[in-house]
Amino acid sequence: MSNPFGTVPAEAILEGSATDAYFERTRATLEHAEKNPRVVAEVTADQFPTGSFEVVTGIEDVATLFEGRNVDIDALPDGQLFDGGPVMRIEGPYLEFAELETSLLGFLSQPSGFATAALEARLAAPESLVLSFGARHVHPSIATAVERAALLAGLDGFSHVAAGEVLGREAGGTMPHALMFCFGEGNQADAWTAFDEAVGEDVPRTALVDTFWDEKSESLLAAETLGEDLDGVRIDTTSSRRGDFRHIIREVRWELDARGREDVDIFCSGGLTPETIRPLQNLADGFGVGSHITDAESVDFSLDIVEIEGKPISKRGKLSGVKEVYRTSAGGHHVALADREGPEDGEALLEPLVRDGEIVREFDLDEASERCLTDAEIVGFSESTD
Repeated sequence: MSNPFGTVPAEAILEGSATDAYFERTRATLEHAEKNPRVVAEVTADQFPTGSFEVVTGIEDVATLFEGRNVDIDALPDGQLFDGGPVMRIEGPYLEFAELETSLLGFLSQPSGFATAALEARLAAPESLVLSFGARHVHPSIATAVERAALLAGLDGFSHVAAGEVLGREAGGTMPHALMFCFGEGNQADAWTAFDEAVGEDVPRTALVDTFWDEKSESLLAAETLGEDLDGVRIDTTSSRRGDFRHIIREVRWELDARGREDVDIFCSGGLTPETIRPLQNLADGFGVGSHITDAESVDFSLDIVEIEGKPISKRGKLSGVKEVYRTSAGGHHVALADREGPEDGEALLEPLVRDGEIVREFDLDEASERCLTDAEIVGFSESTD
C-alpha cells in the first residue's frame, strides 16, 4: 500500500482537495455565475484584545501552501505572540484560494496551541532543562509539528526520532520502564549496567529509579552501581502513587547529597503541568512535559473576508475593513484599521510573506524561538496565564 495509515497526502493539501466540501460547491457556483471578486481576507482568533496572549506558528507551512498562487499575504512573524486582531491577511481573487482555507487554518490552529502550551511549561521552570515528551499522544504523522512547536517555545529538546530527522535535531531520551521489566525486580543494577555498556558515550546516563522500589532506594542503588558515570536519575512516578511529589524529590536530593553525589541531576516526568512544575523548579534539574502540550486546545482561528472589491464587508459579529496589529514597547497589543494611524510607540506586526505567489520571507527556527521568548517577556505572558 502506498498510504497504509490513511493519512491525507501532501499532494491533496497543495492542490486544494484537503478541504471542506462546501468550498468545492462554492467554486462551482461562482464559476457558474462567472464571479471571482478580488477580496481581502483575514485570519483571526479574537476580534479585540482579551488580555490573554497566544503564540502563532505554522506560518512557513501556509507560505508553502500558497506558493505559486496569485495572491499577496502578510502575516505575523513565526513565534510572535498576539492578542486579538489578524495574524494573517490574504489579498487576491477569491477563487485563487477558496479551497485552501481548511488546510490553512489547520496549519495554524493546532501548532499554535502546541506552542502556547509549551511556552507555559518553559516559563514554569525558566532555569531548568525542559523536554517535550508529547509525541506519543498524537498521530505519528504530526509528531514533527509537536516537536517543532516545543522548540519554538524554547524547550530544550524532544524525544521523537523521526521528527528529529525532519528538523535536523537530535532526539533525546534514555530508558523506559519496559527496559527495567525485562531485567526484573531485584536486577535493576543489571539493567543500568547493560544500558551503560550498550549506548553511545554521548547519551546521558540517567537511570529510571521508580520501577519496583521507592525512589530513594533505587536512586542510591543507581549511584552505587554506575558511580561517577551516573549523570542523573529520572522519577516518573504516576500520580496515583506519588503522594507528596515535592517531598519525594527533596528526600532523593538529600540522600544523594549526603553521599557526596551533588553532581547527580534529578529529572521528573509523568503528567506534569506548569502548575505542578513550579513548586519543583528549585529542587529538580529537569522536566519532561507531554500531555500538557499535546492536550492543548487548538487556537480557534477563522478566516473571514473583510473587504471585497475595495469595500469593507463582514458577517455579523466580525469587524469589517483591512486591519493592522501593533506592539508597543510596554507590551501592549492593539488592533486598528490599516489606513488609520496606529498607537503612539506602536510597531506594526504584519510583514510580507507571499507576493504574487512568491515566498518573500526566510524561516529560521532558532530566530523564531528567540522571538517567542523575547516577546513573552515583553507582554508578560507568564503573568497573563496565571
